[in-house]
Amino acid sequence: MNAVAALAVWVRFRRWLDRFATYLPILLMGLMAMTTYWLVRNTPVTPLVPTVQAPKHVPDYYMRDFSVKVFGADGKLKSEVVGKEGRHFPDTDTLEIDEPRIRFLNADGRLTTAVAKRGLINADGSEAQLFEKAVVVREASINKLGVAVPRTELQSDFLHLFTNTEEVRSHLPVVMLRGAGNRFTGDAMAYDNLGRVIQLTGRVRGTLLPSQDKDKK
Repeated sequence: MNAVAALAVWVRFRRWLDRFATYLPILLMGLMAMTTYWLVRNTPVTPLVPTVQAPKHVPDYYMRDFSVKVFGADGKLKSEVVGKEGRHFPDTDTLEIDEPRIRFLNADGRLTTAVAKRGLINADGSEAQLFEKAVVVREASINKLGVAVPRTELQSDFLHLFTNTEEVRSHLPVVMLRGAGNRFTGDAMAYDNLGRVIQLTGRVRGTLLPSQDKDKK
């Protein structure tokens, strides 16, 4: 091969190399696109885990003109809740009641009753929140020591009743009537029947009448 022929071959090779260099990016992009498509088609899909939504504060069932009774392990009546209408909320497991009437018997058999315009009872009935014209009454009784315990009545627009510990609390003004004519008022209250302690705070006032036994003497 003479020099002219060798030069011609080299020129053709350079032209082919220039064309290859021109189309090389396109070829590489096509190869990458095909590789990406293959990976997408052959990559295992992770199953979507369903998102568990928190329950909304919406009633899941209603009751009208109902009565719910709770019995102790000995078969004796422990409490009874009567209401005009009840709505159960699954997110808080509480029962909202219109015009609730509650009866509760403690271990000594002493009766406590409660009424209000509206009430909120927890799942096991150990707590009752009473709203609007709430009244809790502990009837008079004789305790284990043979001492007479006078009737006690609590009045407020909010009373929080704890049946297991026999406590009543309120952050609103309260009126307490105890025995025959004794009257106490306060801006807030914490009443512990088992501990025989009542704490009135804020503007506290009281009226104590002499006992009839003392008057007779």
